[in-house]
Amino acid sequence: MVNISSGQVSVLGHDVIKDYKKSRKKIGLAPQEFNFDHFFNLEEMLSFQAGYYGFESSKARDRSKIMLKQFGLESKSKSTPRQLSGGMKRRLQIAKALVHDPPIIILDEPTAGVDLELRHMLWDYLNKINSEGKTILLTTHYIEEAEHLCKQIAIIDSGKIITEGSTTELIQNSGENSIQIKIKNWQESNILDDWKYTFENDYLNIISKDGESDIPKLIKIISQSNASIEKINIKKTTLEDVFLKLTGKSIDA
Repeated sequence: MVNISSGQVSVLGHDVIKDYKKSRKKIGLAPQEFNFDHFFNLEEMLSFQAGYYGFESSKARDRSKIMLKQFGLESKSKSTPRQLSGGMKRRLQIAKALVHDPPIIILDEPTAGVDLELRHMLWDYLNKINSEGKTILLTTHYIEEAEHLCKQIAIIDSGKIITEGSTTELIQNSGENSIQIKIKNWQESNILDDWKYTFENDYLNIISKDGESDIPKLIKIISQSNASIEKINIKKTTLEDVFLKLTGKSIDA
């Protein structure tokens, strides 16, 4: 274990020790495990949460109502967390992290166990507040979620970051597209010097780093021979393909 006994940490210019109140106001945290006070109803809980971060009571109540409406919890405002379904608890967890309007938001598995409708609602909302200037740090096992939401991605394996970058960078650096072309009258003497490929059962299978730019080149080369193209399919590499290639394991491992 590394023992760190020196250094300094600040959040948007506020030292986390000397100016801990202001630094904590800058962060909203939604952990994976629920952390509710079950003695209060939803409106009270969110109002108190806003109050902890310095909101006056009237403003805290207003923020509470805004969050309840945003996450579809208005009808449950007088209910306690024990009376909520799993999906509603997840909504409340995120509302609790956002009620004091922090510029930095940390979300740990925010859509774990929620239905598809709620997941896409959360995606839309996170995209909206990110476009408004909020910074979001997201951890997720859903590779589609990372690919859809995140501008910068780090893949972690066995507790270590094994690669990081934008989705486009990761796919270009670690992935390969597959172009499948059904051809008539293909001759083995026809050579595609710039690509790795195989030919089987009338299909030419080509490995490509940039499928969209390679297809016009391939069409031109093939058209200049006696072969004719019947069909073209392209399978683009996804972030999941990159994950599997780099870690050698499934997403759920």
